[in-house]
Amino acid sequence: MTGKNRKDIKAGLKVMIVKKEDQRTGKLTEGVVKDILTNSSTHPHGIKVRLQDGTVGRVQEIKTI
Repeated sequence: MTGKNRKDIKAGLKVMIVKKEDQRTGKLTEGVVKDILTNSSTHPHGIKVRLQDGTVGRVQEIKTI
């Protein structure tokens, strides 16, 4: 699942995000969603979230168990 739809993302989900400084390289960071920062229902580059460790980035992939 991609992270372009806000309805698919909930606090506590494990996701892969791209941080602002990693957008050029595409390096992904794994973490657990704490807060959803994007207000709109969709975003073409991914919904912006804050992870539990405080890292902020756009969701590229939702990890499934």
